[in-house]
Amino acid sequence: MRAQSPQPVDRTDDIELLTRALLRDVLGLSQDQVDGFAADTPLFGALPELDSMAVAGLLTEMEDRFDILIEDDDIDGDTFETFGSLVSFARSKVAQ
Repeated sequence: MRAQSPQPVDRTDDIELLTRALLRDVLGLSQDQVDGFAADTPLFGALPELDSMAVAGLLTEMEDRFDILIEDDDIDGDTFETFGSLVSFARSKVAQ
């Protein structure tokens, strides 16, 4: 009996899962909390854990985990507005 080859991994799902893990690990959020994030879940200003210092930590950790380089010009006020905007940002950087 031949083993079935594994299904290809959807890189889009990977980015979302990695972003959830990033928020969980850097901000100290629970897995249940990050699992409940929808695209329109507000982040900056809504999560007390996500202050300006945490943003710097998240950006550094994103660079490490996604193997990307984030320039100052890449970040604007919308990047951390919602979970969806953060995932979209990560996807755009990984695609470059």
